[in-house]
Amino acid sequence: MINRCVTAEKSQIKNHKQALAMYNKILVTLDATPTDRAIIEHVKPLAKWASSRVVLLHVADGWAARTFGSDAISREITEDTAYLAKVRAEFQSAGIATDAELAYGEPVAEIVKWVEQKGCDLVAMSTHGHRFLADICLGTTATRVQHSISVPVLLLRAR
Repeated sequence: MINRCVTAEKSQIKNHKQALAMYNKILVTLDATPTDRAIIEHVKPLAKWASSRVVLLHVADGWAARTFGSDAISREITEDTAYLAKVRAEFQSAGIATDAELAYGEPVAEIVKWVEQKGCDLVAMSTHGHRFLADICLGTTATRVQHSISVPVLLLRAR
């Protein structure tokens, strides 16, 4: 009987460790709008449970960012940098190891490039919840990213 209990306990520990190793690095894409709050609040407990490292990524896509890349100096860049620092501090105060990165250019291309170059175990994104016609005409960043990468994507519709 004792051997069965020990074996069962070891099995549970092994399964928990495998679950924890599933999401070592979570990429959270942010667009610096109120829709970010949904994914931020969802990822915090997930990252704590899985002992994940979180990387926050925002893609600056204004004229200066698209034209000058990392050499861009604009109000957008200043605000985006401050926003990333604020959200990073929020995750860190919750005890979650967090990095923040600012990319420049077209959001889908930059997110896909980041995933391909740096790797992660999960991409977490909020969606704006456009309706059918807008999605057909515009396409969504989330949908285009999801179909361009091979890692799991967590999509959470903002309320």
